[in-house]
Amino acid sequence: MAPNPAPARAGFESAALAHLDAAYGLARWLVRDPDLAEDVVQEAVLRGLNYASSFRGEDGRAWLMRIVRNTAYTMLAARRRGGPAEAEGGERAAEAMASHPDPADDPEAALARRQDAGRLERALAALPIELRECLVLKEFEELSYKEIARITGVPIGTVMSRLWRARQALIAMGEEERDGG
Repeated sequence: MAPNPAPARAGFESAALAHLDAAYGLARWLVRDPDLAEDVVQEAVLRGLNYASSFRGEDGRAWLMRIVRNTAYTMLAARRRGGPAEAEGGERAAEAMASHPDPADDPEAALARRQDAGRLERALAALPIELRECLVLKEFEELSYKEIARITGVPIGTVMSRLWRARQALIAMGEEERDGG
């Protein structure tokens, strides 16, 4: 007799589905296209539901983020094989971020916020994906080194190294921009 998948599915739903916003945030930073990020999260949730029986009650957020990461890489690889559509994703993501100013902002503050968001988007987009994913998981999703290591499948020391390299690259980009270069 086959095991009942209902308890595993319920465990996945309660542990992972609460983190859909974080999943979308990671997907958006990895694929740099808001529409593709939605597809990635949808596919990741479907995969999670299909493999809910392998969920053993560990950290649902890390488990879902690992599925999102793997799905994003799979979809990016498929897109690369299919054509150059990914190149425009970063521009659309920056436009989407910049087009939603805080309603409390005055026009000058809204402009500064859009410029800052655009600079951040360009700087993160310039990072190699393995550095960007670690930085996003640490700084935006506030995950621990251990959780990031579990999601990315690399040792904690590698996570720490990637974070250091990502931060150094962002500092260098900021200095270049400030120096006019």
